Amino acid sequence: MKFGVINFLKAGAAQLIVLHHLAFYGPMADHVRHMLPELVDWLADSARIAVQVFLVVGGFLAAKSLAPQAQPGIADPLGAIWRRYLKLAPPFIAATLLAAGATALAAMWMTHDSISDPATLGQLAAHALLLQSVLEYPALSAGAWYVAIDFQLYALVVAMLWLSGRRAWMLPILVAIGCALSLLHFNLDSSWDSWAPYFFGSYALGMAAWWASDPRRKAGAVALMLAAVVLALVALVVDYRSRIALALVVACVLVLFGRIRTPGEGRDWAVINWLAQISYAVFLIHFPVSLLVNAAFTRFVPPEPELQGLGMLCAWAASLAAGAAFHRWIELPLGRYFSTPRSVMPGHAARA
Repeated sequence: MKFGVINFLKAGAAQLIVLHHLAFYGPMADHVRHMLPELVDWLADSARIAVQVFLVVGGFLAAKSLAPQAQPGIADPLGAIWRRYLKLAPPFIAATLLAAGATALAAMWMTHDSISDPATLGQLAAHALLLQSVLEYPALSAGAWYVAIDFQLYALVVAMLWLSGRRAWMLPILVAIGCALSLLHFNLDSSWDSWAPYFFGSYALGMAAWWASDPRRKAGAVALMLAAVVLALVALVVDYRSRIALALVVACVLVLFGRIRTPGEGRDWAVINWLAQISYAVFLIHFPVSLLVNAAFTRFVPPEPELQGLGMLCAWAASLAAGAAFHRWIELPLGRYFSTPRSVMPGHAARA
């Protein structure tokens, strides 16, 4: 049994992100825009807010993992942060190296703004530490910023749990304060968009949704969700942002349906669950794949919109295929390797 609604949201949002980057980067979309201007413009602009789905779902699942009953405290905060890094970073590093190689190959076939300069050692190191945006290095792949932000948000929640100690009342207050500061201050200033506080409002909505969706929920969980909803509505009145409106809608959907488990059988659910399962891999690998397809269609295919539109569809399909392969042959093996407890060194065992 799976969290069907969550998988549906992840699967759909991942496809929109791929299509957004296909429309935003690369010359194929420039040609297709002449044939389908409204669609390409919508994908290049408005579709980007699909990332809010991942932010809200991320908060929902972080609350489920770290504090399912909104209980304060955490036994090993540094260990929790390290485990999150080991989940996110190794496949991200692998995808970043592939993106650097794909960029070099694509540069042989086309000249375009989507082609970045050759990667430097410092740039690669910043990506490996998930600090590329903070240190102001150019990203080697579209969406690299999100991996770093996901890690920051998770670490911020761990810090809140640690600060809460044994005080049951403090965690909801910290989440509510963080949500308010994010929605009413940080998210209004784009200079903060390399840091977790800019995005914490959406993440906090997801956390509140998990606690409020508990059938045995306490009054405090409902109060926190209501407070988060009110804060989001106030933020929209102060300065309407479609991304925050979407985050609010997703959070409300998760309160109502987020915990519903659906069977894995059936063709439709099998496809949805599969797309959700490979969504992180697709998110990581689709940019270098799309870059290579863009380069190939620029070099070898006439610039007619119909043919370039076929190229965009090929890039979308190739991104899914590459994501499935990356998930099976890179993401899962790395996950198993880094989740396996390492043997204690003999010298350490002797001193224990």
